[in-house]
Amino acid sequence: MTDANRWLEANSRYLSAALAWLRLLLEERAGGAAERERSPREHRKNNLPDLTPARAAAHQLEGTESQMASAPALNLLSERLGLSKFERNTLLLCAAAEFDPSLGALFARAGGDNGCGNATFALALSIFEDPAWDALSPHRPLRYWRLIEINQPGSQSLTTSPLRADERVVNYIKGLNYLDDRLTPYLTPVGPPDDGELPKSQQEMVDRIVSYWRQARATAAMPLIQLVGIDGASKQVVAAHAAAAVGRRLYRLPVDVLPQQSGDLELLVRLWQRESVLLPVALYVDAQEAETSASSASATLLRRFLSRSDGILMVAVRESWASTAQESWTVDIARPTVEEQREEWAKAMADDDAPGLLAGQFNLNLSDIRQIAVSATSENGRSQMSMPDRVWDACRIRVRPLLDSLAHRLDLKATWEDIVLPEQELVLLQQIVGQVKQRTKVYADWGFERKMNRGLGITALFAGESGTGKTLAAEVLANELRLNLYRIDLSAVVSKYIGETEKNLRRLFDAAEDGGAVLFFDEADALFGKRSEVKDSHDRYANIEVNYLLQRMEAYRGLAILATNMRSALDIAFTRRLRFIVTFPFPTAADRARMWQKAFPPQTPVDDLDYGRLARVNLTGGSIHNAAINAAFLAAQTDRPVHMGVVLTAIRNELIKMDRPINEADFHWHEPTGVVA
Repeated sequence: MTDANRWLEANSRYLSAALAWLRLLLEERAGGAAERERSPREHRKNNLPDLTPARAAAHQLEGTESQMASAPALNLLSERLGLSKFERNTLLLCAAAEFDPSLGALFARAGGDNGCGNATFALALSIFEDPAWDALSPHRPLRYWRLIEINQPGSQSLTTSPLRADERVVNYIKGLNYLDDRLTPYLTPVGPPDDGELPKSQQEMVDRIVSYWRQARATAAMPLIQLVGIDGASKQVVAAHAAAAVGRRLYRLPVDVLPQQSGDLELLVRLWQRESVLLPVALYVDAQEAETSASSASATLLRRFLSRSDGILMVAVRESWASTAQESWTVDIARPTVEEQREEWAKAMADDDAPGLLAGQFNLNLSDIRQIAVSATSENGRSQMSMPDRVWDACRIRVRPLLDSLAHRLDLKATWEDIVLPEQELVLLQQIVGQVKQRTKVYADWGFERKMNRGLGITALFAGESGTGKTLAAEVLANELRLNLYRIDLSAVVSKYIGETEKNLRRLFDAAEDGGAVLFFDEADALFGKRSEVKDSHDRYANIEVNYLLQRMEAYRGLAILATNMRSALDIAFTRRLRFIVTFPFPTAADRARMWQKAFPPQTPVDDLDYGRLARVNLTGGSIHNAAINAAFLAAQTDRPVHMGVVLTAIRNELIKMDRPINEADFHWHEPTGVVA
């Protein structure tokens, strides 16, 4: 038999003895019913003095307790919650009816004229020694900890109102210790940490948190631990390890489920405080995505909850709160370092280069790395792709959901063969690719990361007229790097409400920090324009937005591409922070001829086209692409290959669409002799 089972049996014997003693007290109070004399043989057998049956039962109860290796549950609860002897006995009186329903009739007889078949304060005051009137106070443990429920209808006095022990407390006295059912709608258990060790950087945070708790044991209240950072998963992992280190089970409380009504919130606080005393538990309040400004409703509720709560308590926030009602300690939590991630990838992969490339591009927790590696390994023999390629694609898929709701993902099809640019611009684009691929070597291995606080990412500006290939070039880079390309929807980011634009961009950049994506800000001058002279409050807040964007772009660790038709509209301070500026010029005639040659897919039937004549029309690459598609549809309608006639017609329509002047002579076309119309 285990120690736990032995204690349960002993606790059950103690509870039976306590109920027997209580019954005798009630019978004595009822008068005459408890006047049973013990035989001399029984007194000698139990070595008891010649006492009343109730006093004899009290001595037996003390003997039963002394034989237990650990204190009975009723006494443990009384000690932990600060109950006096009278309050402990009153709680037993209230719980007795749950253990033995037949006691109801005895309650009524013992209560005299006020007997109601239930436990009452009046009954407790009349049968127990050393009665204390302050036990009725709402500030004393019985009512403060919600150990009893009072049914006080109308004008009935408190002393004669029926009392009932709380169900959770009744079960605790029985020896059944579990989380109160009323907390389950709010709390979610966090599973115990897996067997894998934390990376050194995160283990140091766990040790720091545990040291704060151990230092606080000498004080009356535990400090609030603020877990600060953008990655909620890392914070929850660190919190779970810290709780396990001190023998606590962790529960998660999302801030958005906190009850709005003050009474319900107070009940939640009180029940959690009680559980933190009765059970080895810790609480992780998840305010990661909550609005924590002083004026927000969620922040008000959270502050009220935290100010009334104690025990082992951690709150996950993006930024540290300047002031809280209780003492607090701030711990910055981040994902494992690049080197730690690279070491974990190296454990799972035999490839020499892949771990560095993966760690340099993707920012993942070790649990994610292990899951991806196991999944990719299980596909050996079933996939034609190499292990590094499978892992890379799995990482890219893992981080996609974070950005899909914030930006539009582009389907990548363009390659280097599809883009036409001067040699200098092509070299710059290739340098961008090279820097993205070699970030780990330069920043980590060569030590530049230790000399730089910001600017670890790569930001490029694509400047040029509409249709000159800026979006196409972004597709080429993302395709070459095998990363997702996200076009930022300005209508979903920019808001007329003060502060909303910064919040939207913060969520966007935080999601992009996981890697696996290239951010493409089209028409970036709308977001990153020059800061204006402050003439009114709108100008001031507009400048605050630009300042925030400048700082966040500099701190962003990934690849961001900004496209603008008006380079002169960008703030000078912003352009200083750019790593690359690529100018997309209006294509020359030679460039336009090459674009026309690439405009039609190999599967498209094409008659002899005069690319030199087509190139004489001043069009950008985007306009050439549109004209080529329209020409293909015109040809398909006549069930003929694409020929000069339909291409010239498509070009003419494109010029009309752009409201440009047309020389009709340029679009005359005569079918070659022998061609049937």
